[in-house]
Amino acid sequence: MAELSADTGVPVPTIKYYLREGLLPPGRPVGRNQAEYGPAHVRRLKLVRALIEYGGLSIATARALVEHLDDPGISSGDLLGVAQLTVSAQHEPPPGPGRDAAERVVEDLLARMGWHDLREHPSLPTLIGVVVSLSELGREDMLPVLDDYAAAAERVAVADLTVVGDLEDRERAMEVVVLGTLLGDALFSSLRRLAQAHVTRRLHGPPTDPDRCDEWRPSASG
Repeated sequence: MAELSADTGVPVPTIKYYLREGLLPPGRPVGRNQAEYGPAHVRRLKLVRALIEYGGLSIATARALVEHLDDPGISSGDLLGVAQLTVSAQHEPPPGPGRDAAERVVEDLLARMGWHDLREHPSLPTLIGVVVSLSELGREDMLPVLDDYAAAAERVAVADLTVVGDLEDRERAMEVVVLGTLLGDALFSSLRRLAQAHVTRRLHGPPTDPDRCDEWRPSASG
């Protein structure tokens, strides 16, 4: 276990905790207090660490993903969808006329995009809730650009799944989908902020004081 810790940078107490929680398979016993760990343990441990430390998943969610990964009853192709659903947060918008109108807006958007059979996806209520909020804030003017956002999201999704590679490599499929969803969101968000800053400067000129860049810094009042 000390060697496993040295190879991965994960402290021994953390490895023991992951073993107790079922996030890491036990090693092959080779003595009374010794076990042998191989490359598969190194790879799994790095995945678990990324899920929890960088992806921000709870132990329970990470355990569910590992259980899916080790379930031979889930095909490699289905594993992609299961992993993606597991890490997708769901936020239910409140009932009422605003939600009904938002549901119609989202249904029309999905139909225009040709995105079918997604009514049970956990991200759908979140999207509906965002549309409700836009309407409540009087920003219905943002609704016509939903198609642009959806088209951009589809291009990113194609890029995400293109790098999956061989679906028979279940560990790699899980790594790409889960980390692509969790870390990919942060990556895309960062790129979007940079693009917004670039377009702002292109449309409105550089900041008055280039050393401060106050026009895209938050104010002291938040």
